[in-house]
Amino acid sequence: MKYIVQYLVALMVLVISTFAAWYEGSAIRENFFEWKYSAFFSKWFNGEIRSVADISQLDHFIYAAKFTPVFPVLMVCSVSYLIILGLYTLFRKNSKAMIILSLVLATLYVFLGILISKSPTIGGSVFTIVFTVIGALHLILSLLFFIKICKEKEIVESF
Repeated sequence: MKYIVQYLVALMVLVISTFAAWYEGSAIRENFFEWKYSAFFSKWFNGEIRSVADISQLDHFIYAAKFTPVFPVLMVCSVSYLIILGLYTLFRKNSKAMIILSLVLATLYVFLGILISKSPTIGGSVFTIVFTVIGALHLILSLLFFIKICKEKEIVESF
């Protein structure tokens, strides 16, 4: 029961921030100079972008992440929290699996932070920090589970 409330709150934050980011990113439709740099999915799906009708809804999120990153950051944080909570509820008795999965996620987040670290936009700078911090939190989480395993071994060996 205590996890259900956490899931619901994280899902509510995700849904609200998704709609807000989508709305903020709709400004790409008015800024045709940015289509070349931010309309990645539109180019992928349609080829050349000729009009506003060619802009994909997914490109709204890219534009919002680049220029108004508050709600996209909330989306990333809520998804990350849902992943951590899901992993914990599934593997709380299996600390070794938690360590491995946390290390994989830490590597992924740090890699994403490094990947966008050269971005000239404010959103790129913010996401570099966010991904690096989330990666560091996953490293700390895996360290805590490693300490838990070591303490359990000490208790078992003392008997």
